[in-house]
Amino acid sequence: MLFYLTTHKRHWIKLTDVPLFLKSEHFVAAAKLYPALGPYAVDSGGFMELKDKGTWTRPPRQYVQDLRRIWEHVGPYDWAAPQDWMCEEAIIEGGWFGGQYFVGTHLSVQEHQRRTVNNFLELRSLAPDLRIAPVLQGREVDDYEWCVELYEKAGVDLRAEPIVGLGSVCRLQSTRKGAAIVTAMAAHGFKLHGFGFKTLGLARVGHLLASSDSAAWSSHARYRPPLPGHTHKNCANCLPYALRWRSRVLGALPTWQQPALDAA
Repeated sequence: MLFYLTTHKRHWIKLTDVPLFLKSEHFVAAAKLYPALGPYAVDSGGFMELKDKGTWTRPPRQYVQDLRRIWEHVGPYDWAAPQDWMCEEAIIEGGWFGGQYFVGTHLSVQEHQRRTVNNFLELRSLAPDLRIAPVLQGREVDDYEWCVELYEKAGVDLRAEPIVGLGSVCRLQSTRKGAAIVTAMAAHGFKLHGFGFKTLGLARVGHLLASSDSAAWSSHARYRPPLPGHTHKNCANCLPYALRWRSRVLGALPTWQQPALDAA
């Protein structure tokens, strides 16, 4: 399993060769982009887009242009997420969840799934060379199976894809329900990426994933003293802290499940 360190600090791409998961919108306004030292993947920023606006405001053609600029200036990425539609209750229903306000899309789970598949098809048509990954969305196991069928009916062989994202499971990762979803999708033979998977989720189903990512190091650091010798208030934006956290997460996995620990 390849574990990407998710960060909002795009310049880390030139400071470390550990795998990074970076948000596309953080590159868009950048006047200068730096070549990557190591592997990286690109997140579309869908959670915040739907949370705050209830729809996608960046047209697919613009997203493709943004991805192409990243590819040309930062270097070829492992894969990029599509402009998918998460299916969590907060995203769809809207309201206050965990101290954050969601505007809500007020659409059905199936409509979110249809829009997710249709967007992937459009992006793949616009830019077949840009390694855009399909993503499965849903709430229950049956939802994800239906999403698989949508891809199959559209002629997409998910088993042949280098990676298949598994969306809307971040908050379920350590639960039986989350494990059931991952297990059911892995049984198809898909090479799965688990969005937002960390210690508990990886301990339970990490062996079924080809890759995962997490930004939990930042919130973890926000409520703790900074590392010795660090002068900032906390280490929520700190690369050394993030690398230590990543090493701890990987080191906590069962020995047989651990990827090769690198310089982190």
